[in-house]
Parts: sequence; C-alpha cells; structure tokens
Amino acid sequence: MSTPTLTKDTNTRDASGKDGPATGDPATDGPATGATSAPARPHAGHTGPSRFRLAALTAGRAVWGAGAILLFLLLWELGPTYLAPASTRVFLPPLHEVLQALGTLIGNGQLQNHLAASLTRSASGFGIAVVAAVALGLLVAWYRSLDRFLNPLLEVFRNTAALALLPVFTLLLGIGETSKISIVAYAAFFPVLLNTIAGVRTVDPLLIRAARSLGLSNFQLFQKVILPSAVPTIFTGIRMAGTSSILVLIAAEMVGAKAGLGYLIVNSQMSFLIPDMYAGILTVSLLGLLVNYLLVAVERHFSRWRTAVGSQAA
Repeated sequence: MSTPTLTKDTNTRDASGKDGPATGDPATDGPATGATSAPARPHAGHTGPSRFRLAALTAGRAVWGAGAILLFLLLWELGPTYLAPASTRVFLPPLHEVLQALGTLIGNGQLQNHLAASLTRSASGFGIAVVAAVALGLLVAWYRSLDRFLNPLLEVFRNTAALALLPVFTLLLGIGETSKISIVAYAAFFPVLLNTIAGVRTVDPLLIRAARSLGLSNFQLFQKVILPSAVPTIFTGIRMAGTSSILVLIAAEMVGAKAGLGYLIVNSQMSFLIPDMYAGILTVSLLGLLVNYLLVAVERHFSRWRTAVGSQAA
C-alpha cells in the first residue's frame, strides 16, 4: 500500500474572493498575511499652504475689521475733490491737506505744546475724579444709611450737564487752570461713582459670607473680595469717564484758554486755517482712542484673576 504524499497548495484568493495561483506580484496579490503596513507620513509640502491660508485669513479679518475706517478715509480724500462742489472744498479739505497741516504743526512744535496742556488738565481732573468717586462709591454701596442720605443730592448733580455748569466754574474759579481741572473732575466723577456702587452691590453674597466665616476684617474684605469682584464694573465707569474728561476739556478750552487742543481748534477756525482746525479734531479723535486702549489694557491687568479662574473652570 503506497503512502500518500502531501502537496503544497499554491492557490490563493484574490481581492474578489476567487481562487487563483499566486503570481508573486505585490500589485496583484495584495499584502501578505501577517505583514504590517508602514504608517503614512505627512508630506512636508502641506505645512506651507496651511500657514499661507492662516496668514491670509488673519489678514482678511484685519482688513475687514478696519474696512469702515478705510472707507471713511477714502471718502474724505476723494469726496471733497470729486463729489462736493468747489465752494465746499474750502471748508472741507481732502485728507492729504489735513495730514500736511498736521505735519506742519508737529514740525513747528505747536501741536506738542497744545497736546501737553490738554493732557495735563485732563489727567489731573481725571485722577481726582477716579480717587474720589471710587472711595465714595464704596462707602455709599456698603452703608445703606449713607446711600439714603446722599442719593437725592447725587441724583440732582448727576442729571446736571457738566457744560451747563461751565459758566459757574468760570465765574467762581476764574479762567485759569483751576476751573478747567474742576470741570473735568466733575464730568468724570459720576460715571465712576455710579459704576462703583453697581459693582459693589453685585458682588456674590456667598463670597462675602465665606470671607466673614474665615475671619476677614472689613479692610481685608474690601481688599480681597469686594474690590476684585467689582473691578470690571468700575473700569467700565472709568472708561466712560476718560472719554467724558477729554470731551468736556475740549469744550472748556474753547471758551477761555490760551493753549490746548480746544484752543487750537477754535483759534484755527476763527483765523480761517481750516486744515489746522481739522488737524486738531483728528488729534482729539486719536487721543480718545489711545486713552480707551490704555484703560482697556489696565483693566485686563487688574482682571487677570478672572481670566485664570475662567480657564481653569473650562
């Protein structure tokens, strides 16, 4: 009896499941059983286009964010020349003439002198208003009896426009620096005061109870709990006060002053130096924008703990 011999089956199944002989060609036979395929490596060329798209997207957002300002400046440049009648161009010069006048004022030092005078008055009145308003606001918000006593008087003065009292300040304090600093302090006082009161009253009562249970004194309570919690609301009032201080000061300098941006604007108008007048107005706008950005930066500095807490909670 013969012994059966074993033969190796050389048939394999193709991708469609049919039986067939192995050809040895990897393209037709497919991967061998048990073999592991190497992971695909990212192409180095993909990084360049992605960075380019990211940069283009960022630039597009920046241009779109400044689009309204760019259109306004373009209209200011082309409007007086091509859209307005010739008689209007005398009173509304194109942008390049205003910029030339601004450069002339900077070159001869006049703009720096007027800007320094306005900044000194505005900063003095603004600083006085912030210190007094924050201190009084903390007391009024904390002591209800003081609030009931002062609230009627504060409401009367709050609803009286600062410029309406400008003749009173001028008569009582003269046309010197004291009257201008005082009117600025008056205009900046009430936005800070009202926002300080609102900020203190909106502090979470649970935080106050927890601080008292830990044995914090009143001073420590104000320092560790109330002031940090009220900072965002207080700085909202401070930003409003910064804008008000500049606007009121410009109006006060137009009435009685020998230096300052307000004096520059009204003196240029009376001297028929129209480009110089618009240069002064443009400087006031840029100054207000710069002050706002500075106050926002200060607010972020004092509110860093809120950002840290928010990131940890997320």
